[in-house]
Amino acid sequence: MRLFLVFVITSLLLACSNSVGPETPDEMRVELKQDSLPGMLRVKPTNASVTLGTNAPLSLDREHPSMKVQIDYSFSIGRHEVTCGDFNAKMVPETGLKLECENDSLPATNLTYYDAVLYANEMSKAIGLDTAYTYTEVSFDDLHHCVGIEGFVFHPEVEAYRLPTEAEWMLVANKNWNTKKGWLAENSDYKLHKVCSLEKNANVPCDMVGNAMEWSNDWLGQFLDTTVVNYVGAPDGGSLGERVIKGGSYQTTQKNLFIFRRGDVYAVTSSTRAAYVGFRLGFGSIPEATWIDYKGSTIVSRALPLLNTASIRKFTKTYKMRLAFRNNISGNLSLLDYSSGVLYVKEIADTMPVYHPEISPDGRFVAFCTGLEGVSGKSEIYVRSLDIEDGSVVKLDVENAAIPRWRILENGDTVIVYVTDAGNNKENSTFAKMETWQVPFRKGSFRKPKKLFDGAYHGGISTDRRLAVTGARLLRARIAEQGSTVTGNARDTVWYGGEQACNVSLSQDSAKKTLFLDFGGKVGQEFVGESYRTHERILVADSTGKLIQSVAAPDGYTFDHAEWVRGRSDLAVATLSNSNGSHEKIVLVQMDDGKVVDLVEGDDLWHPNFWAYTPMNFSKFKVEPDSAGVYMKADDDVGAVLMRFNMELIWRYRDTANVVVVGSSRPLNSVSPWSLDREFFAVNLAQTPNSIYTSRDFLDLYVYRHFKKLKYIIISLDIDFWYKIDGPGGDNFFATRYADYPGYVYDMNHGYWESGYPEGLLEYTENYLTVSDEPNFVRDRGRLLGINCRSWGEDVEAEMDSTLYDNQQYLLDDNMAALEGIIKKAQEHDVNVVGVIFPQSPAFKKTGAFGRYGLRRSVAKKLIEKFEKLDEAYPNFKFMDENKMGDHDYPDGYAADTDHLCFLGATTMTRRINAVLKTFE
Repeated sequence: MRLFLVFVITSLLLACSNSVGPETPDEMRVELKQDSLPGMLRVKPTNASVTLGTNAPLSLDREHPSMKVQIDYSFSIGRHEVTCGDFNAKMVPETGLKLECENDSLPATNLTYYDAVLYANEMSKAIGLDTAYTYTEVSFDDLHHCVGIEGFVFHPEVEAYRLPTEAEWMLVANKNWNTKKGWLAENSDYKLHKVCSLEKNANVPCDMVGNAMEWSNDWLGQFLDTTVVNYVGAPDGGSLGERVIKGGSYQTTQKNLFIFRRGDVYAVTSSTRAAYVGFRLGFGSIPEATWIDYKGSTIVSRALPLLNTASIRKFTKTYKMRLAFRNNISGNLSLLDYSSGVLYVKEIADTMPVYHPEISPDGRFVAFCTGLEGVSGKSEIYVRSLDIEDGSVVKLDVENAAIPRWRILENGDTVIVYVTDAGNNKENSTFAKMETWQVPFRKGSFRKPKKLFDGAYHGGISTDRRLAVTGARLLRARIAEQGSTVTGNARDTVWYGGEQACNVSLSQDSAKKTLFLDFGGKVGQEFVGESYRTHERILVADSTGKLIQSVAAPDGYTFDHAEWVRGRSDLAVATLSNSNGSHEKIVLVQMDDGKVVDLVEGDDLWHPNFWAYTPMNFSKFKVEPDSAGVYMKADDDVGAVLMRFNMELIWRYRDTANVVVVGSSRPLNSVSPWSLDREFFAVNLAQTPNSIYTSRDFLDLYVYRHFKKLKYIIISLDIDFWYKIDGPGGDNFFATRYADYPGYVYDMNHGYWESGYPEGLLEYTENYLTVSDEPNFVRDRGRLLGINCRSWGEDVEAEMDSTLYDNQQYLLDDNMAALEGIIKKAQEHDVNVVGVIFPQSPAFKKTGAFGRYGLRRSVAKKLIEKFEKLDEAYPNFKFMDENKMGDHDYPDGYAADTDHLCFLGATTMTRRINAVLKTFE
């Protein structure tokens, strides 16, 4: 099954045009009329449905297949986009954000999704309503744009202002879709226009076709070939945190405008801003909202992260953290990877029930059982790989096994300790018949199990093997005699005065503290000094069974499913139960001060297990821990994510690589370091968005300074976007965005380490934020894997005006000068350069454009002639024209879209580059 991250990246790389027009709209039974809310239209569907997506053969993955959505509730939608004047009037006093616009009647654009939802909240508060969006903390950039919201939750059940869902937007747009009426590239003069007047056609929405693209409420997820009722998108943002935007803008051509489109050329995240993206308001509650997760399952119960990685790191001192738990509504295993820059809960649908999950010491596997603590009967143990490329599940082949606990033995072997029965342990005779076993787990499979001792000690065995504990009514302990271990000469005893206890967990550190919950017993109340309810306190005993600590649950809640964080005796994880008995939160408990921090919110969440990587000793490294390797942020866009992996590749292969690939998304997924001959050890540092200025600065600042064996550079010659400029307003990461990231600033302040690589920089980079599906970036040393093969497309059109350069020849001259500068600088370093024009759809020959982003074909030929002259003038430069003005020999089966090769095309492309590399002396 293809990986979701690849699915997202592939989608953002695909072309935006094909020969298929909008599908025939569903028969709409929808009444639109003026709302009592100013500027809003009331939408009253009657047995109405709308089709999202398309079945067009060349459509993007994110738009396929078509899915029917029934909407059985009324809602309101803005007649036009929120204006710049209205936005500033509300937000300047609240956040200090003031949008720059030529006229207050223009749509408010160049704002983040978070800016839009904060505006919606302010509108709700202004009329005395609860808000549809809640959060715990917000973060702003220097211009006061909201770029992050911690604990962000959308509440569809709340009657309030919000953004329209994709389905709502489509329902209204389908009735008013006319690509000949709207501010598009053909009539807009490539700029925003005033929103429509409320006095004209007051019952008709405007500018859904053009002017500004619009944020919708939804996370971007996949569709199902089915009918869904009251659809509200994906439950979370997946590994990239991508949002849905709808409609066209002033720079969209009629031919490239389709109602089913869901995004932009690049991935759109909650913190993305664009001058052509705005929003209109929605209003109203959504009854019985339905989400579709990334497995294609419809769900009505979400588990939502409430605290980001940076906040939790304050307690754990590491970015490498994972949380596993059971979603008791679905019965499925759920996983949350805190090492990712985008937090989302991945739910894994299995046919077997999932209880008591526990993550392995290395964080690569999760073990779980099918039976419950305190309940006798059949139970099986499974281990699931957390490797996204594997995902395999193996079963322990024994008669009965419950409550898996991972251990590392003195010889380094990893084992799972389990019990044959996790039922009620009150009766001594019954408990004596239960047994504790362990089984080695090596190379993804179980080995031969071995019995340890009688009694079901599923609360854990201490690292020194001198203590084991358990609880399923009584708090029992097995204590080793002097000079022995629990598997040898040991005695069994009962702690806590024989009172009722459960959820017993033994810390896996030298402290050997036992954590448990009780039933408000006498012993606990005497220790605490006051009465309390069942499970209202977490209690802690020392290695002798003496009570030493107690933590109270927050008001209105009780604890359940308490466990130590692995390897720690200062942090615990637990669920909070409300007055109805639902476990609505997973919390982190700081035992030293009793602070309880919300991690995840849901309808009924069970059995949390929190894994935190025990970091290496970083104290030996003489770099700044808060700056070194900090090359991305939470909720970052794909461009920053790719750059972060490029930096990891630089520090990892700086002493071994002799070939470096730079450029755009075209070489990103079609130049394979793996496929080059062994004499060429390459890393692919291409990224998107890209300009030749980014490549130039990347080479100057990092590549030449650190790749000591560098002999070859491969660079993409993307002449169809040589409209890009250097400096502000361009796509040069090092001229526009580097200052937003402490890692790059830290490098800059140290001269980009020209005097020598500082030990620890790679380790800090690896241990900072990443994305969950990182192997796709690094397994071929930077090439993006898994790009599927489709077609070049027969009906193509340039997305930029091909006449752009007619009066701006300096754009081409500046880009050409940058290229020649790169060649000269390489020559100084005794480095050879291969410049490649990558193939695009042959159908562009039928147009006046060279490729996807325009450029007159006559101008392109002149540029190619200049490349050929550079080839003649510089012995260290070879020019490869793999497009040949559309007359190339890369067939349809080698294409991912109109201007990218798929994995089959990558093989041919890399083989040809390999041949050119061999021609250098």
